[in-house]
Amino acid sequence: MTMKGTKALVTMLERKGVETIFGYPGGSVIPIYDELYDSNLRHVLVRHEQCAAHMADGYARASGRPGVCIATSGPGATNLVTGVATAYADSIPMIALTGQVGVGSLGLGAFQEVDAYSLLMPITKHNFRVLDVNRLPHAIKEAWMICQDGRPGPVHIDLPVDQMNSSVDESLLDEEYFIKPRAEDLRDLDEAIQWIRDAKRPVILCGGGAVNAVDEVMALSMRLGAPVDVTLMGMGIVPSSYELNMGPLGMHGRMSALTMMNDADLVISVGSRFSDRTYGKRCRMQDPHGRVVHIDTDATEFGKHGHQSADILCDCGKALRIILDRLGTTSTVTDWSERAKAAKRRCCCDMTLDNVPIAPQTVMHELNKFIDKDTIITTDVGQNQMWAMHYLNIERPRQLLSSGTFGTMGYGLPAAIGAKAARPDKNVIAITGDGGFQMVMQEMTTSLAEDLPITVVLLNNGTLGMVRQWQKLFWNERYSATTLKCDPDFVKMAEAFGAEGIRVEKPGEIADALKQAKDCGRSCIVEIMCDPDEHALPMVPADPKADMVMGRCGFGA
Repeated sequence: MTMKGTKALVTMLERKGVETIFGYPGGSVIPIYDELYDSNLRHVLVRHEQCAAHMADGYARASGRPGVCIATSGPGATNLVTGVATAYADSIPMIALTGQVGVGSLGLGAFQEVDAYSLLMPITKHNFRVLDVNRLPHAIKEAWMICQDGRPGPVHIDLPVDQMNSSVDESLLDEEYFIKPRAEDLRDLDEAIQWIRDAKRPVILCGGGAVNAVDEVMALSMRLGAPVDVTLMGMGIVPSSYELNMGPLGMHGRMSALTMMNDADLVISVGSRFSDRTYGKRCRMQDPHGRVVHIDTDATEFGKHGHQSADILCDCGKALRIILDRLGTTSTVTDWSERAKAAKRRCCCDMTLDNVPIAPQTVMHELNKFIDKDTIITTDVGQNQMWAMHYLNIERPRQLLSSGTFGTMGYGLPAAIGAKAARPDKNVIAITGDGGFQMVMQEMTTSLAEDLPITVVLLNNGTLGMVRQWQKLFWNERYSATTLKCDPDFVKMAEAFGAEGIRVEKPGEIADALKQAKDCGRSCIVEIMCDPDEHALPMVPADPKADMVMGRCGFGA
């Protein structure tokens, strides 16, 4: 028996448990959309294909399941690129489907043809082009496994329209496909355990790769009495309230995290890449004899920190369980633990100010009162992201979703919609700035049309804040192209979309506005008029000769 290619595609996605697809139709994918018409899959119609990828990304981060997005050939496929690259950079599982011209027209410059296969290759784990419809079942099944195996990431499948309209042998849908088990390398394990036993000042550096090793990270920290520094992607893996959680490390991190890292003699890195923004020249272990135990599923991340290292290529949770078992009862380094607790107490990272225009730190203080187990926060990129990272109290994994490595402005709003689709039971809040929001603000329509209500906390300072901050601190206040002239009236814009709109101009109005937004039952923009001269501080300059900029967030005695 045979089945049309489009029917096979939809059937296989349903069998994989896919419930929601984010996309935008066009000529080469009309046959797929015709099949979706009668399927059980929910299709979320976005207003721009880039946001389809961001929504699939947010869906995956919030749920732990692969997100799926679809776009037509040519400009549809090219519009996906930024969102797919964002997911690739942060190791997010995703299936990106693109339509393609018929096989016989490939390379002839047909209408809306682009070599999406080559275009997306550098920003995906793997690519398929289905030149024969009988290869479709293999492509779907293997893509599903690849995007989640080892270090997760997006997989792209290019679908020529003539093959999707052809018939596939139905029995192929039931064939089993297996991926060769990913190689492990535990040769350094014994050495790593000995280093952990010998360490007097161990620090655990927790990255996004530890998202499925929450219990193991906590167990190791408690066993050793070791403080935990987190990356932006690692926030929530260890609760902010945990007495040994030092908070985020890096250029805009907390001084408690920086201090403990500087003084460490061993870094136990769990799923962290030692990126330039997290582990820069000043945000690193300063002991010339310091060592690193690096646990990761991707060997290409080893060796980037410049220290003597024991590298363990393995699933983070599995590796930590082995380490905990072999360590046995290990006495905690009491004085080191007490130093860490004292450092956390001295780090003043919760404040409310009476400034008008409003200080963003006050906004984060008020937001902390609304964050509970049923809250998911997404951020955009820039100052708003750094304020959220620095000041928000995140207690659970998959609670803070942010574009880390790629730094994609415009991520926050569509990611929030994707997260709401994945977790409709959650209160989803997107924190954004007036710059990033205007890149994607059309997706408010998607939120309303698809009944995916979210709250947008829009920090409006009338500028491209982070670039302006660099211009002020390092470019002699030459503010070139960073003032956002003629910003729209965001409250009226919200109302035009059919959403709620609230403007906040005084600190005392923030709490009531957030409660009104939460209770209104539909998407809401809370526009908060913020001080353009308030910077995301402290800031560790990339130039080692430049002084650290401290700002309000001190490190008291």
